[in-house]
Amino acid sequence: MMKSIVLYGLLLCVSFVGFAQNETYSKWVAKGDSLYNAKDYKQSAVAYTNAFAANDGKAFPDDRYNAACVWSLAGNSDSAFYNLNRLATKAAFANINHLISDPDLNNLHTDSRWIPLCDLVKENKEKAESGLNKPLVAILDTVMQNDQKYRMQIESVETKYGQQSNEMKELWKTINYYDSTDLLKVTDILDKYGWVGPDVVGGEGNEAIFLVIQHSDLKVQDKYLPMMREAVKNHKAQPASLALLEDRVALGHGGKQVYGSQITNDGSGNFLAPMIDPDNVDKRRAEVGLGPIAEYLQYFHMTWNLEEYKQQLQELEKRQHNFGN
Repeated sequence: MMKSIVLYGLLLCVSFVGFAQNETYSKWVAKGDSLYNAKDYKQSAVAYTNAFAANDGKAFPDDRYNAACVWSLAGNSDSAFYNLNRLATKAAFANINHLISDPDLNNLHTDSRWIPLCDLVKENKEKAESGLNKPLVAILDTVMQNDQKYRMQIESVETKYGQQSNEMKELWKTINYYDSTDLLKVTDILDKYGWVGPDVVGGEGNEAIFLVIQHSDLKVQDKYLPMMREAVKNHKAQPASLALLEDRVALGHGGKQVYGSQITNDGSGNFLAPMIDPDNVDKRRAEVGLGPIAEYLQYFHMTWNLEEYKQQLQELEKRQHNFGN
């Protein structure tokens, strides 16, 4: 699945020194994202190529990764490996867990270049984690794999078998099992060490902690939300991650979300859960490092219409209330 902070995980962006984004680049990347969502992978790949060409061949790491995904889906392994190898060598990409579990890259697994690529990414991960708490990193590595591996299958299983199918029920049964076991591991860490930051467990480990709390029940979220707020103040957690948790807790208590991060499916389709002050949502999102709401909704095959949303808000509140009950 393409990397983005708007999906299941807040996937760590690797810094790229000397990179300056321009307007043409941004437009082509947005077009690439839109075409990906429309499953026009070949044209999406072309859009990413145009984006990079407009910026002297440079790209944000997430965009480079996404280009590899769409080239893979388009059946062009050479271009996919080019982008992944450049990401690994130039930006020290180290997210091996996401790489090996991403279904968008399944076409590459039987290629002779796959194992050397994985080995390189593993080396990057080992270097990046050389000064970390290795026992905690190992625990959270497993937690991250459990959390993301099966969630990445949701879209494909739902598309193939249907939302109410036995296959989907079995998948959610597996997800719930690992959520419960991983919660014990993560709360044990939090209760012993507090909210450990990337300096202790790395970016992926820090993200894994958030994901497990985000996917837990309201009682657990209430308990650890204050701890995460302090962690953000102390630069041990990401403001964007906290925004997602704040939204989920607010809705859990029957209120409205603030950042528009939560999409509800009540059986009759996806809808953006009730939100305070929709007019200024993009301002609030920008303050915590989240992209525009219109771009976010594209990943769920939804479009943003502010006036229409405000007109429907009362009805959406009823749907959310009925869903919660």
